[in-house]
Amino acid sequence: MREEIKSKMVEKEINGTIEDPRLKAITSSIRVVPDFPKPGIMFNDITTLLLQPKVFKDVIDMFVERYKGMRIHAVAGIEARGFIFGPPVALAIEAKFIPLRKPKKLPGEVISEKYVLEYGKDCLEMHVGALEAHERVLIIDDFVATGGTMSAAIRLIERAGGEVVECACLLGLPKFKESCKLNGKPVNVLVECLM
Repeated sequence: MREEIKSKMVEKEINGTIEDPRLKAITSSIRVVPDFPKPGIMFNDITTLLLQPKVFKDVIDMFVERYKGMRIHAVAGIEARGFIFGPPVALAIEAKFIPLRKPKKLPGEVISEKYVLEYGKDCLEMHVGALEAHERVLIIDDFVATGGTMSAAIRLIERAGGEVVECACLLGLPKFKESCKLNGKPVNVLVECLM
């Protein structure tokens, strides 16, 4: 058992940087679907990753290893795929989970944040009272491309009184892989988008 844990944590050095060996399995488990949902788009399909329990667990474990001990009070997941990764990470680091939803999906009083996308406008909402002042929050989603949705999530959490510690994504465009920040907050991306 001890050897298994030790071998899992073994890292290799590539071009002067340390790379976790689990990243190769994660990357190879993501299917690229050309021309979906429209011509010219190379869609990175994570459902193939979810069908592989060990790889799915590796993703969760990598997030947990990074955030355990960072005194995070809440994990906010962006609809819909942030709901896949957020709850298991929140449970493992003993934080609450806050769903950030599209409009009119939450009952009761909500706080909203509108934002502009390349192709239109959208909005995120969360329950009023989901956060207490100064609670430390991790925002999580599956993918970051332009950063518009993630930036809206940061603004929403901050307006509700929370302190965003970091944003985490499974996938991101290359510009988000190296020390990127959105609204001054660090973005942690496990793997670059596959093309």
